[in-house]
Amino acid sequence: QVQLVESGGGLVQAGGSLRLSCVASGRTFSSYPMAWFRQAPGKEREFVGGINWSGDSTTYADSVKGRFTISRDNTKSTVYLQMNTLKPEDTAVYHCAAWNSFLNKYDYWGQGTQVTVSS
Repeated sequence: QVQLVESGGGLVQAGGSLRLSCVASGRTFSSYPMAWFRQAPGKEREFVGGINWSGDSTTYADSVKGRFTISRDNTKSTVYLQMNTLKPEDTAVYHCAAWNSFLNKYDYWGQGTQVTVSS
């Protein structure tokens, strides 16, 4: 089992920055990939980006590429999402997720943190 707790959300003006954090507990943090997803009101959950277990490989949705950066600190069991040049369309609840290698999918989820970008 993995427990995930996000923090760092808030209200920011367009063009601003935020850094989200997600602290994991349970299984050995360095053993699984992590990802960030987001869900805006009335929309389906969207993949934002992911990072492998060691932190040396990342992937991003086209909508955030060049603006968002995922990183992880395995010594702190924490994954980060640095969000720059925020746009109103980035407004959503952001969730971190941990990969379940037995089920071959992201199967552990945090409760989410709200990000609101005003125009």
